[in-house]
Formats: sequence, structure tokens, C-alpha cells
Amino acid sequence: MTERSFVRTFEDLVETVRAIARLFKTDKVFIIGSQSILLSWPDAPVALRTSGEIDAYPENAKIWEVMQKKLDPDDEPEASEEINALFGEGSEFHREHGFYIDGVDENTARLPSDWNTRAIYKTVEVDGRQVLAVAPCPEDVIVSKLARLSEKDKLFVEVYHAARPLSPDLIIERIRATNLEPALQERAIGFVGHLGEPQSKAAVSPKSG
Repeated sequence: MTERSFVRTFEDLVETVRAIARLFKTDKVFIIGSQSILLSWPDAPVALRTSGEIDAYPENAKIWEVMQKKLDPDDEPEASEEINALFGEGSEFHREHGFYIDGVDENTARLPSDWNTRAIYKTVEVDGRQVLAVAPCPEDVIVSKLARLSEKDKLFVEVYHAARPLSPDLIIERIRATNLEPALQERAIGFVGHLGEPQSKAAVSPKSG
């Protein structure tokens, strides 16, 4: 059994693509979430790669679900659930590789509507055939983090910005191109406005009363 690690590597991404490609017999696998940056930045700071999971889905998820439904009309197949059952937390895959795959779909990440025009592509060999791994570009990954903006997401954005300074104007433009509720959009833009502030300012507590 492989020792579990919360630091992901590019090879983990490759293993994810191979597992999904074999299961769904697809030639294209999408990687989203924080670990998708490994596709363009394999040696990203460790703080950006501390995750026990990789989020992924096959291009042909909907087709696969239709075909499975034809085989068993009483079944309600979901590609994401199939991924979780075979490669999810606690699975044999998890025990063997030290991380698990979280089955998601094209609606999981809140990304700019045109993110696919900037997507990152890498070819992975799977049993003698070439499979495309596809991930949002890093700036669009940042936008998806800003859309949710949990404490973990905030840290991810801050660490990324410290290593590779982001263009606030560009990120705000991408936020506005994302289908976010107005309150979430303004919250994300407000957080971007604080990036790069001197630590002394950022650390000052608001006055009481």
C-alpha cells in the first residue's frame, strides 16, 4: 500500500487521467479544482499542492450515462458516482496511490464562460493511445477559488499571488465573465482588491464599536 500523501505531483495527475480514460474509454479527461494547476505548473509551491484528492471527469460522461441507462432502464447512472465508487476516498485506488479522485462534472467549478479558449492541454499515453488531459488556465482556476472563497481558497489565492503575482484587472475581468450571483461576484472582487496590500495594513484589526 502506498503511503498517503497530501502533496500532489504531476504523476498523480497522469494516474488520474489513465484511470478515467480506461473506465470511460474516453480520449479526453478534464481536471478541475486546485490540483489542475499541476498541468501547467508541475513544480508549484507545496502549499498549492496539499490536497488528498484530484477532481476529474471524462468528456463523454453524458454519453456514458445514456448508454448505461439503455443497459439497465431501472438504473440512474451518474459518471461522477461511478468515479467516486471506484476511485474515491477509501477505495482500492486510494490505498494504492495515496490519493483519491473526486468525481465531478462540467458545472462543479465556477469558471469564466470562455475558459475553454484558454485551457491547458497535455497528452497522456494510456495503453498505447493518446489521451488529452484538459485543465483551466491558472488564472481561471484562481477565479473558481474566488467564487467559493473558503478559508482554504483564500490561502490558495494568496500563496499563488506571492509566487506568481496576479494582475488584479485581469482577474476582475474574468470574475465578471463568470456566472456568479452579484453578492459572490462583489465579494470575490473585494478580495482581489486586498491582494498585495502590505502585511501591516492587512493585519490591522478593525476598531471596535
